[in-house]
Amino acid sequence: MSITHKDAPTKTVDVGGTSFAYRQLGTGNGVPVIFLNHLTGVLDNWDPRIVDGIAARHRVVTFDNRGVGASQGRTPNSVAAMARDAIAFIRAMGFEQVDLLGFSLGGMVAQVIVEEDPKLVRRLILAGTGPAGGRGIDKVTSLTIRDTIKGALTFKDPKQYLFFTRTASGQAAARQFLERLKERTDNRDKAISLTAFRSQLKAIHAWGLQDPYDLSDIQHPVLVVNGDNDRMVPSSNSVDMARRLPDAQLALYRDAGHGGIFQYHEEFVKKALEFLAP
Repeated sequence: MSITHKDAPTKTVDVGGTSFAYRQLGTGNGVPVIFLNHLTGVLDNWDPRIVDGIAARHRVVTFDNRGVGASQGRTPNSVAAMARDAIAFIRAMGFEQVDLLGFSLGGMVAQVIVEEDPKLVRRLILAGTGPAGGRGIDKVTSLTIRDTIKGALTFKDPKQYLFFTRTASGQAAARQFLERLKERTDNRDKAISLTAFRSQLKAIHAWGLQDPYDLSDIQHPVLVVNGDNDRMVPSSNSVDMARRLPDAQLALYRDAGHGGIFQYHEEFVKKALEFLAP
């Protein structure tokens, strides 16, 4: 029986003296797809339909960056440092070239990885994310805290507010997504610590205030995806990135927010597999 997100074992690898937690599944000996996670995201926050869908044709690796979930160390407070850690993890896994799927904060990390080590990356998927200095990114901290408090007061997961639109279809998709996240019951990851959460917020805030990168330097094929109504990282950032990247495709999902790839997971997996095909 093939391994799925639900039962993939959690392993560790030594990255310069620090233990990083990861899970690996999928088929083939081709270029692996490295998933780079969102703010507060740990191994169990990836949508099983996306992990399993891409793993049907590719080797998929999800991991906790330094100080997050089950990985040791102190979480960096800059996107650049997170990118350096991700590169070190990829090298420690023995990979010479990878594809990247970066969601939200992970998409910011992915942009730095491809700038710092372009030969390491073959193709790049940027989901629900934005460029350095992008519009509204410096507001992520206040928005996240506000919706986290709202979630606590209404006994709901804040992702229901942060990742999805308030429409009936958006909230139905939110409930379905949150149920999928519960499918794995054994050997679940540790939740992110408050200290790590604060460091990630600081990194995103600084990213939003940075001078813009020259995205024309990124010559790789890039798939840019988002919902058409992203409150966390405004969807205009996706349009801006797709315009500024030399070899980019853009997909915006209707009536969808930050978690558009989760709401439209079937369409996204199909498009991602077409994009990542050798």
